[in-house]
Amino acid sequence: APLNVVAILVAAGSGQRMGGVEKAFLPIGGIPLLWYSLSVLQASPLVQAVVVVVQGSSVERARSLVQERGFSKVAAVCPGGATRRDSVWAGLEAAPPSTWVLVHDAARPCLTEELIQRGLTAASGAGAAVAAVPVKDTIKLAGEDGIVRKTPLRSRLWAVQTPQVFRFDIITEAYRQARGDVTDDASLVEQLG
Repeated sequence: APLNVVAILVAAGSGQRMGGVEKAFLPIGGIPLLWYSLSVLQASPLVQAVVVVVQGSSVERARSLVQERGFSKVAAVCPGGATRRDSVWAGLEAAPPSTWVLVHDAARPCLTEELIQRGLTAASGAGAAVAAVPVKDTIKLAGEDGIVRKTPLRSRLWAVQTPQVFRFDIITEAYRQARGDVTDDASLVEQLG
């Protein structure tokens, strides 16, 4: 029988904004950043399997971490691609069959069981759901000339985060039809309509 939920933990970012330090293995409190999200996914009764996506040069390092820490739910550790989209697609291809896919960025270590549960509950109706927080800043929409064209109502703006939860068939179809690179998976699902 297919698994109910597989999580894809995306940790293939190069950390360009952090001076080239690979984010997945950045020590936070002496523990690699990747470990925090992996621990929550391992402990979650809602998640049956995890696919970890890292830079190609870090696959063995990630496999060692998985083995040392006893992360038994990890079904695969695979190399990511040149873009985030390529990395998530690699994770989808390596994932065991399931009904639901939870995509989470390892660079966001504050994953909780409640977030997983709320994402799955919200997605059960629409087939897709994303974690988001209300925008607190005033946002300006400017033209290429730098002149402000519009100030959208802050009350209608949300900063999208992860986890993002999708029915497996919806997200795989979105990736098959993907046009251009995107910074989050929900944008690809939006392109499907």
